[in-house]
Amino acid sequence: MSAPDPSAARDLSVQVGSLALKNPLIAASGCFGYGVEYGATIDLSTLGAVCVKGLFLAEREGHAPPRIVETPAGMLNAIGLQGVGVHRFVQETLPELRALGAVVMVNVCGSTIEEYAEVSRILSDADGVAAIELNISCPNIKEGGIQFGCSLPAAHEVIAAVRKATRLPLIPKLTPNVTDVASFARAAEDAGADAVSLVNTFLAMAIDIETRRPKLTNGMGGLSGPAIRPIAVRMVYECAQAVRIPIIGMGGIATADDAIEFLIAGATAVQVGTANFVDPFIWPKLLTGITAYLERHRVARVADLVGTVEATKKKMAAEPTCSTGS
Repeated sequence: MSAPDPSAARDLSVQVGSLALKNPLIAASGCFGYGVEYGATIDLSTLGAVCVKGLFLAEREGHAPPRIVETPAGMLNAIGLQGVGVHRFVQETLPELRALGAVVMVNVCGSTIEEYAEVSRILSDADGVAAIELNISCPNIKEGGIQFGCSLPAAHEVIAAVRKATRLPLIPKLTPNVTDVASFARAAEDAGADAVSLVNTFLAMAIDIETRRPKLTNGMGGLSGPAIRPIAVRMVYECAQAVRIPIIGMGGIATADDAIEFLIAGATAVQVGTANFVDPFIWPKLLTGITAYLERHRVARVADLVGTVEATKKKMAAEPTCSTGS
């Protein structure tokens, strides 16, 4: 079979379950507000999707400041899932996102299984929600969140309950704060998830040595940014070997090369979060870089990159090696 024509247009579209995206770039929850904040700066319709801030049933204040701390090659946050609540979002924000042409994923939170299911049901009835990202992995709140994400039975139970409550594509967001993340991906698949996204932030801490107090009022927070990327890539790779459903990878993506690394590891799409704080204009740069990579390597479709690290390993194992004396 002949190689693709290097002058041909590259296909950046990907399929995450039943969710069709024009490209693999998704604005990560928590780092892009509700999307409308960037509407005058970025054409939201050019992104694969926008994953909005986490929503509970009711409005939520979050933690008191300081709740963001810069770290070497990363950021600690303990926002505490501040949000407007699902009803205000549906009434006030969702119509704006529709008008801006955004593909909307909603990060759903809950303190109980019943709350997760009810928020998901409300969103399922709303016009303009494309998918639900089920947040069972936030390390910054004491109730809900990570207490579900760190227990296999609890994770399965909440995902199965939400599966019954919504017809929308269901994408649980997994925590890296476990010893075997692949087992949680399998539990999500068994419970009816259409895909999984990973990783959420790593539980971490920073201390002011002059006051001897934590730099965050919450004490601990979630670490994101380039510092976590190699670990996140490894976890995406492990999950890709364990499940058949698609994976959305994230964790420290700051360049097109970073995004491509996740795709090769097994992610079908990627989310970009912390880097958006540094450069809100990063999105066209990422798209240009991904397209340039495809052209340079004569790959017609970005989807053809997904999971190719394993294919490369198998090819290398099959090829004979030469000794130094040959």
